[in-house]
Amino acid sequence: MLNGRWRFAIGGVIVSFVFVFVSACGGDFGGQPADEGEDGGNGESASVEEGPDLTPPPEIEGEVISEDLGEYTINFGIGLAEESPQYQSVEYFRDILDERTEGRIQVEIFPNSQVGDDLQMMNALQSGSLEMTYPSTSPATGIVPELAVFDLPFLLPSTESADEVLDSELGQEMLDEFEGSGIKALAFAENGYRQLTNSQGPVEGPDDVSGLAVRVMENEIQVEIWRTLGANPTSMAFGEVFSAMEQGVVDGQENPWSTILTSNFYEVQDYGSETRHVYTPFVIMIGEDYYNDMPEEYQTLIQEAAEDTRDYERVISREYDQWSKEQLEAQGMEVTEISDEQLAEFQDATQPVYDQFSDEIGEDIVQQVQDMVEEVEGQ
Repeated sequence: MLNGRWRFAIGGVIVSFVFVFVSACGGDFGGQPADEGEDGGNGESASVEEGPDLTPPPEIEGEVISEDLGEYTINFGIGLAEESPQYQSVEYFRDILDERTEGRIQVEIFPNSQVGDDLQMMNALQSGSLEMTYPSTSPATGIVPELAVFDLPFLLPSTESADEVLDSELGQEMLDEFEGSGIKALAFAENGYRQLTNSQGPVEGPDDVSGLAVRVMENEIQVEIWRTLGANPTSMAFGEVFSAMEQGVVDGQENPWSTILTSNFYEVQDYGSETRHVYTPFVIMIGEDYYNDMPEEYQTLIQEAAEDTRDYERVISREYDQWSKEQLEAQGMEVTEISDEQLAEFQDATQPVYDQFSDEIGEDIVQQVQDMVEEVEGQ
């Protein structure tokens, strides 16, 4: 079992008028705030191809519930925009529920952080003013501190190892730890890998990071990653990052390729490095009271639909990530691949971060994850 000694509900209140301001609170593509684990855009659209040709959703399978068990409307808030894999996977979730209940469960999607950021939307699930959301794990560590394991550097070197860990018994235990918090956690999906960009030169190993002023999220572990590597980490609101890089206040930043692309960072960042230093999952969530009040048949269906959504989102998330990287290169960014040997150097250099935070997260949790990774990677 996971160590639950720090477990507590997020608390806080989000009032019901959140839906009144949907049209006024829309963000740009990639729209979660910086301190919630997935950064937003700077308000400008990138001059790139219209979009990738992503895998279409699978055929909907499973028994149709023809019995009238009541009608439900699920308001589903997410941080990203309509073009994102996150949004497209929620459309698939919506279609599954619609088809398999003959329209008795309807899903209304609120993208672009229209109904709040990750933390606010989780609060809304607890208060009952929102039914579902899909945040990164970082802001959820207030409920399940063990999720902070996914903030550790260079922990999950491949998507195969990430899937193995998240879909394991340990991953299920983490989801189960939400019980009693007001949130039912259904499945882990993919936010993705964070990459480093800068304006000074190619980064191939830890020595190249030394002295760089890097904007990072307001996350204790991730700040320490860059401090340990010899960089000068600086936390700031994401909306300030583009101008800060343009003016030379910071040399670089770190984010997924998709955020780097849609935020036009290639205009002020000549160099990108596929460091893959942190892999962040998403968590598909539903309000606990709302879920528990549903008929058992609908509860089972929602769990199955969430797992199907997870599988589909991972596929298109990886396709979108690769496309974004290619677009950045087409815009003139010099992207440096990190070899296995260079990755090992980064891992060795950031070992002090593990020494500092493993006890707080739970040494057994960290070791379990590392053991699974070693098995998958054949190390």
